[in-house]
Amino acid sequence: MCPFSGEILGTMLLLLLGDGVVANVVLAKSKANSAGWMVIATGWALAVFVGAFIAAKASGAHLNPAVTLGEALLGNLAWNQVPLYIVGQMIGAMLGALLVWLAFLPHWSETSDADAKLAIFCTVPAIRRPLANLLTEIIGTFVLILGIFGIKTAVMQPNTSAAVPIDMGALGIIPVAFLVWAIGLSLGGPTGYAINPARDLGPRIMHALLPIPGKRDSDWSYAWVPVVGPMIGAALATGLYGALGCL
Repeated sequence: MCPFSGEILGTMLLLLLGDGVVANVVLAKSKANSAGWMVIATGWALAVFVGAFIAAKASGAHLNPAVTLGEALLGNLAWNQVPLYIVGQMIGAMLGALLVWLAFLPHWSETSDADAKLAIFCTVPAIRRPLANLLTEIIGTFVLILGIFGIKTAVMQPNTSAAVPIDMGALGIIPVAFLVWAIGLSLGGPTGYAINPARDLGPRIMHALLPIPGKRDSDWSYAWVPVVGPMIGAALATGLYGALGCL
């Protein structure tokens, strides 16, 4: 499997399970209806684990344009590969959202809350203050990218001649999943923690395109926040990581 198809498949599973847990909690007559934020945050963490596990060998499992940007800024990914990764992520995110729509097909017409339907596909701020919302996304993604770099470069016996990398292999996915879980539980409330432009924009496009009964507009006036914020957060995290001499 090539990096492009790896990013498509991994991001598709990420969104199928991530948007799927939101649909499970908010759609009427779902057996998990009203299960709450803890279920949503846990579902997203496990979605990261599954998507990354599938794509790890093929592409390194970025599944997120912010991660791709950080890796390119660090010199770990050639810049001519960046568009390929991001396009794959967007296609995967849109496919994942499509599968969620299909999986819950009878429930859309049973749910009267148009805002809840939108929230299945993309993030909606609890308090609409675009600059404050942008700051939340920057901070959340900053934590994500800094944490990923730390996990990837962990060593045994640091600062000694005997230092060797901690090769966690596929297990490296586990701490990243816990990291996403922690971000959701601690920082997710204000904006719904996109921390991933493809995760928000791809499904938002599908919300606009799909025939969802009783849907509202796709809130395009807010759509820039979960795209720009994560990219700024990724750039800041990468800059700090390099400035502190961690490379």
